Amino acid sequence: MMKNELKRELGLVPALAIVVGVVIGGGVFFKPTAVFSSAGAPGLGIIAWILGGIITIAGGLTAAEVSAAIPRTGGMVAYLEETYGDMWAYLLGWAQIIIYFPANIAALAIIFGTQAASLLGMPDSSIVLIAVIVTVFLVIMNFFGSKAGGAIQTAATVCKLIPLFAIIIIGFTNGDGGMVRLFPVTAQDHPIATSLGSALVATMFAYEGWINVGAIAGEMKNPKRDLPRAIIGGLSLVMVVYILINIAYLFVLPASSLAATKTPASAVANVIFGAVGGKIITVGILISVFGTINGYILTGMRVPYAMAVENKLPGSKWLSKLNKKYKVPVNSGILLGIISIILIFSGKFDQLTDLLIFVIWIFYVMTFFAVFVLRRKRPELERPYKVPLYPVVPAIAILGGLYIVFNTLFTQPLNAGLGLIVTLIGFPLYMTRKSKFKKMDGRES
Repeated sequence: MMKNELKRELGLVPALAIVVGVVIGGGVFFKPTAVFSSAGAPGLGIIAWILGGIITIAGGLTAAEVSAAIPRTGGMVAYLEETYGDMWAYLLGWAQIIIYFPANIAALAIIFGTQAASLLGMPDSSIVLIAVIVTVFLVIMNFFGSKAGGAIQTAATVCKLIPLFAIIIIGFTNGDGGMVRLFPVTAQDHPIATSLGSALVATMFAYEGWINVGAIAGEMKNPKRDLPRAIIGGLSLVMVVYILINIAYLFVLPASSLAATKTPASAVANVIFGAVGGKIITVGILISVFGTINGYILTGMRVPYAMAVENKLPGSKWLSKLNKKYKVPVNSGILLGIISIILIFSGKFDQLTDLLIFVIWIFYVMTFFAVFVLRRKRPELERPYKVPLYPVVPAIAILGGLYIVFNTLFTQPLNAGLGLIVTLIGFPLYMTRKSKFKKMDGRES
């Protein structure tokens, strides 16, 4: 084995656990509000969760081929650079810094604040303050090294499963609504195509994180055999859990009630567990969201750092600095925290999530299409894993992604336009800095 080669020690079971742990976050507890209000009917809402899972599985299987063929640090940025050139990779990195990671952090911090305010009986005016406090706290915690951030992540991963399974089991056994709450499938005042599209965009926030599953290919003993199994098995399990918990929600409360509350999971928990039990479940949900925020900060603060190391950003010398003791990109973390806090003050959870999903799915579709481009342009690339049922699975991923992107363009033109404008601001920045790109070997600490 070469000195800088990753150790191949992951089997199927730990790979499955990584996939499930990466994807399940806070969205499943809060997105039912947007899903059922967009769908207008419980049946169409459940269909959106199913379609979201199918697109996610197809996307995971497709992106994994690109990831395994280009096992470079940087993930999707590296894939786009290899396939389409520097400019598209730069725009993705820029979008991740300005929109994707900060909007994820801000949206999750807002739902943390909403949940905490509800639990403690505090007024809605306290939500933004709580969101800012938790963001600042976690940014500072991540300044103490990846070990500290990783410890928070491990504890939160365990805690996130407790409220999920508790609500599913008790919701099915004690819910008084039964199967009748799953109907009707559609509502007369909600056009199916656009309603399903908007509901689907909402579900994709809950499935977000799947793009990272291909990154484990280089550490698997047998990626050709086990990676597709881990993706299909792990993401299928996530989809089943999401469908089951949403059916459990409907067994307890009608879709109209879920659409009307900011905290659907807590509302259901209060009904089936009582006031005290509901509070315990709410604490579990808070820990889950807390861990998800931490995960985005842990990974997000390394994106501006990685770009700054190559002198790609204004202030690269400052952004590429590491603190002396823990070797953490503190200044990049400060930048990420500032942008996130600015977005928190918008107070718009669903708008932030729809914005980030729209922008990131443009780049996801490009990643899916890269399978076709690389097979034609780079047939000599070693591919330890190839997407099964080619070209059907990549086509499903691409068509699903295009549906999400174009539906957002038509149903939320202002939101989509804002996302495009902010992303395209990166183009003149790229043009002015591309002659300065370099490897900065002598980084200051």
